[in-house]
Amino acid sequence: MKKILAILFSTFIILGGTFAFVNLKGNQSTADSAKIRIVTTNSILEDMVDQIVGDRAETYSIVKRGTDPHEYDPQPSDIEATTNADVIFHNGLNLETGGNGWFKKLTQIANKKENEHVFAASKTITPEHLTTNKEEVDPHAWLTIPNGIKYVSEIARVLKAKDPENASYYQDQLDKYVAKLQKLDREAKADFSKLPENQRYLVTSEGAFKYFGKEYGLKPVYIWEINTESQGTPEQMERVLTKIEKSDVKALFVESSVSPKSMDKVSKEADLPIYAKIFTDSLAKKGTKGDTYYSMMKWNIDKIREGLAL
Repeated sequence: MKKILAILFSTFIILGGTFAFVNLKGNQSTADSAKIRIVTTNSILEDMVDQIVGDRAETYSIVKRGTDPHEYDPQPSDIEATTNADVIFHNGLNLETGGNGWFKKLTQIANKKENEHVFAASKTITPEHLTTNKEEVDPHAWLTIPNGIKYVSEIARVLKAKDPENASYYQDQLDKYVAKLQKLDREAKADFSKLPENQRYLVTSEGAFKYFGKEYGLKPVYIWEINTESQGTPEQMERVLTKIEKSDVKALFVESSVSPKSMDKVSKEADLPIYAKIFTDSLAKKGTKGDTYYSMMKWNIDKIREGLAL
């Protein structure tokens, strides 16, 4: 992949001239724009940035909505945007390491340096680890609101340093957004605390809800642990069905960014309904439920609580 990226990058140079920074809002600006140019690795981080910067910066998400960021092949537009970016935010915690490290190779080709141009939004997170590999961290830290607040706080810290003229605006935006997230978090904890212990099993395809389960007192049950693994193997199916049989599970959930095929099989075998699609690695399409980090989290909280309370 590194060779492919290098060829694509060289092609841009040969074609010459100043690149345009293209964002997902359908705008273009030349490289001499006064606005700071920000690239994120996925739509969740892009929305977090947008909540802080408003219209005072230009944003671009490498991995588009509905696409899994674990494994990704950068496109020419991604090289272009990353090359011209002033700041690049990634999740870190081993999320963007699929395909032998696509993000690291992309930033190398674009000549972007860690802690100069490239920043991990998860910098202040205390990571959970995979159960199948205690040395590998679970990347899905954004799936709890307290961690989401840490993400946006780190994003604001970096942007205030990079764009001091707008620092007070970014801080005001952060304060308002954090207050909104904290309110949702308090409501979620109050609601989940009312569930009986034997109904607190959250069954999903991927084991992405460790942080969520720990924060809100739920027990994650899943077919596979992380999307870079084999998915829906006979051993995985047998294991999750055994756990369901030993619990008082009344509903299942499937993530919006994975194929429902394996969970459909679990649903049929266990004779349990799939209550709802929930969000993990990507926001929903613009204009639909779950198209911002806040609405994604509210959707997840509401649907999971309703399904577990059946």
